[in-house]
Amino acid sequence: MKQKTKKAAKKRFKVTGTGKVLRGRQMAGHLKSAKSKSARTRYKKVAYVAKVEQKNIERLLLVK
Repeated sequence: MKQKTKKAAKKRFKVTGTGKVLRGRQMAGHLKSAKSKSARTRYKKVAYVAKVEQKNIERLLLVK
């Protein structure tokens, strides 16, 4: 049977052309009025997944 991609992982991560995995930042979801403007700006930027986690995420996304 054909293996399926984990849809939750597909919505949260993106693989770049060089093979790195991008993720969004935490703390950006709600209660923004309590956070400083600079913090809110920082949360908009994407971040790279740590190398120790990258292999697991690629397995969920079926990246070769």
